Amino acid sequence: MIIDTLDNLGKYVGLNPLFADVMEFLKQNDLSTMDEGKHPIKGTYLFVNIQKAKGRSREAAVLESHIKMIDIQIPLDADETFGYTPLCDLPDAEYIPEKDLTTYAGTPAQTYVNVKPGQMAIFFPQDGHAPCISEKDSIKKAIFKVKA
Repeated sequence: MIIDTLDNLGKYVGLNPLFADVMEFLKQNDLSTMDEGKHPIKGTYLFVNIQKAKGRSREAAVLESHIKMIDIQIPLDADETFGYTPLCDLPDAEYIPEKDLTTYAGTPAQTYVNVKPGQMAIFFPQDGHAPCISEKDSIKKAIFKVKA
């Protein structure tokens, strides 16, 4: 997991070459004015979902993980808190390949981090994360899905 400002995304290009494409997309597009939905960038290897997500309490948030994709999550209009637990500390759970998703309902996160607009949280396949924790009713956010 990485928490940093969007200005520093370039420092992480060595971790995945598609991060350079995310940087270029961010230079050319204003995420806050984009319509909700999935926006392809490089086929199935890189796309961004713009969504209005329902704010949840820590207790209601569900940890999840992905095998094939890295998440770059960016809150756009409000702070967002994420729960975090390393995958190695999570119980076995069913993986849904067509969604690239494993959820861990009933498992509380080990720690929490707050991310502000202008910042990002990057979650790799080894990072269990519980998104959308907020006192707000909804959060507008961008989720870049990057082939791991």
